Amino acid sequence: MTIPTGTDSAVRLWGFTGLAAIAPISWGTTYLVTTEMLPADIPLLSGTIRVLPAGLLLLLLTRSLPTGVWWWRSIVLGTLNIGAFNVLLFVAAYRLPGGVAATLGAVQPLLVVGIAFLLLAERPSWWRVGWGAAGVVGVGLIVLNGSAVFDPIGIAAGLLGTTLMATGIVLTKRWGRPPGVGVPTFTGWQLTGGGLIIAPVALAVEGLPPALDATAVAGYAWLAVIGTAVAYSLWFQGIGRLPVGALSFLPLLSPVVATVLGWAVLGQSLTLSQGVGFALALTSIAAAQFTVSARPKRPLDHSASQESRQTIGTS
Repeated sequence: MTIPTGTDSAVRLWGFTGLAAIAPISWGTTYLVTTEMLPADIPLLSGTIRVLPAGLLLLLLTRSLPTGVWWWRSIVLGTLNIGAFNVLLFVAAYRLPGGVAATLGAVQPLLVVGIAFLLLAERPSWWRVGWGAAGVVGVGLIVLNGSAVFDPIGIAAGLLGTTLMATGIVLTKRWGRPPGVGVPTFTGWQLTGGGLIIAPVALAVEGLPPALDATAVAGYAWLAVIGTAVAYSLWFQGIGRLPVGALSFLPLLSPVVATVLGWAVLGQSLTLSQGVGFALALTSIAAAQFTVSARPKRPLDHSASQESRQTIGTS
């Protein structure tokens, strides 16, 4: 096992991992904010209000638009990472219990391993494949219950959305960022592209947004600024700095945080099986940050062997 300690580069690596983890931790607050602060029954409009203003704000601050191939690449990445992913996520959320939808999302590390092999030629690590499967089991223990309903359309939407985001992660890694373009600019391009994909769907399905009170405004501000602009900036920085196989495990933190907040704020109960799930999910995330490789064979020291033979021959 390669453990990155003792060097400045290793410290930076762990620092980028910690910063990237802030993104799924903030995403884990979405359920609580949505149920307690936002208007009900407008998930697509809520997604638009969350994403599009954050993207436009970053564009305003950075004053930079895509050029050349980055116009269509920004639309593709914004659709995969944000736009289509959020629409399919809401379809799954409507048709499935939250626990089933979260467990489908936990399949992402396994999907990233396969897509990274196809697009980046990164050979699958059985270490991460094994811990990816363990992470799915852990999240399932946290969020599933005996009354889970398996709607085929919801299952298909959840798996497709997870697959699209996994593809977006790998493509973001493959394409990188244009020279001289910072992470906030790059994030603004994708958020705006993804928001423009969601907006017409939201308006067609749900109409214009209702009047918002102060609580709703505060909830949307939290989701847009912290849960989107800041979170996605840290997330895309992590994609550029970290192995995608290790990074793809960090979203397992979201259902963990959501469950803890439900217990701490809403008084929801926790069971022994959920405790086991917490331990397994967190262990999977931690273990996936390490790389296990076969121990190389020690090269034969010919000089030592020759000296040994000479000594034996003269004794």
